[in-house]
Amino acid sequence: MFRTLLPLVFAVGFAAPAALAHGDDVIRAAAAGLNAGAVYVHPEAVPSLDEGEAERLRAAIDDAGGRIFVAVLPADALHEARTPEAVLTKVARAVGREGTYAVVVGGGFRAGSSRRDLPAGQAGALARAAYRAHRDEGVGSTLTDFVRRVGEARGLGGGSASAAPSSRGAGGERDGPGIGLGVVGAIGAALVGLFAFRRRRERSRQLAEVKEAAEEDLVALGSGIRELDLDVELPGADSAAKEDYARALSAYERASSSFSRARRPEQLEGVSAAVEEGRFAIASARARLAGEPPPERTPPCFFDPRHGPSARQVEWAPPGGQLRLVPACAADALRLEEGEEPHAREVLVGGSRVPYWNAGPAYGPWAGGFFGGVTGTLLPALLLGSVLGSGLGLGFPGGAYGGGYGDSGGDGPGGDFDGDGDLGGGDFDSGGSGGGDFGGGDFGGGDMGGGDF
Repeated sequence: MFRTLLPLVFAVGFAAPAALAHGDDVIRAAAAGLNAGAVYVHPEAVPSLDEGEAERLRAAIDDAGGRIFVAVLPADALHEARTPEAVLTKVARAVGREGTYAVVVGGGFRAGSSRRDLPAGQAGALARAAYRAHRDEGVGSTLTDFVRRVGEARGLGGGSASAAPSSRGAGGERDGPGIGLGVVGAIGAALVGLFAFRRRRERSRQLAEVKEAAEEDLVALGSGIRELDLDVELPGADSAAKEDYARALSAYERASSSFSRARRPEQLEGVSAAVEEGRFAIASARARLAGEPPPERTPPCFFDPRHGPSARQVEWAPPGGQLRLVPACAADALRLEEGEEPHAREVLVGGSRVPYWNAGPAYGPWAGGFFGGVTGTLLPALLLGSVLGSGLGLGFPGGAYGGGYGDSGGDGPGGDFDGDGDLGGGDFDSGGSGGGDFGGGDFGGGDMGGGDF
């Protein structure tokens, strides 16, 4: 059975569970639709918009100056993103254009704006106001009123092109200061765009490098599982070893699923955590098949977690760092005792290979997964008082994780979608009409209105 299942796991690659993949498909379809037009209505959405309502909504968006993106989605989108707020953020980041976004997903209505469209929190407030005024009239009326309110807010703040001050005076002559401000604004926008492009390119490079390390771990884990394949099916093979083998296979499947869903380095922590579990299961199975007791469940070797469970603690200090006790495999412990360097795991940084603890904040979550996560106690204890803390960016003085690569803003439009915005709105019920209560909640520090039609 296991020999049949393992090739299947490798054949499907890093496929996510069906429900999660379908949720991603809904969001991808919404992003593609919104890049083609201002309104996207999924055919399975409930509540929904008819074609007449969608056309009126498109006309209202044109009247409001454009740059408003509205998606009406089925509840399947919540399989991956879990909450309407998260769906809204995922859609906005997938589209990647400046503007105001609104989603109705499974009846939940939420809205937010990029940092250059409306002030933080204003889109959410406008969504709540539109919901309160029109919840008894359904989704179409609520969304149309929301778009109208966005247009009015832009007019008061000069946010839309139609509301921008004229570059000509009353007599038709050009206003010199206005032109100067326009030039300055254009230069500023170009610089911001250049910075954003470079930032996205750098993050893409870092993600590719960390994913390469994670993929190496997956390949090694899969190879270890295949090496056990025949042994666990031999007559008289230890039943506990077969259970260890099954656990290793399950860990591989989880790691593969996490890998396929990862879009940012911090999402790779689940890969390394599952890989570590799978490696221990393989070590346990090998011991049982050899007639030996399984190893104690210890942290993996600090120098290279691929070495498997550690054998003992050893004193070690990086160049210029302090001595500290770290878990090491028997081979690396012996090397240190003989005055040699341990065999360190090296990863890519800017095209060059360096020990993983010097690789910078992008590798922090991936490394933390082997030792209980970046917020656990083991890895910080290993790094406390050393340059390793800043190297991995795990919150030590000079560390960057959580301040640089750890920000949740991603590469999308930012603003309300950076994790501290007010994504207000309301909750329509599945029938699209009726009463209900108006609730609330918190998301990234924001106040989120809600309610049921």
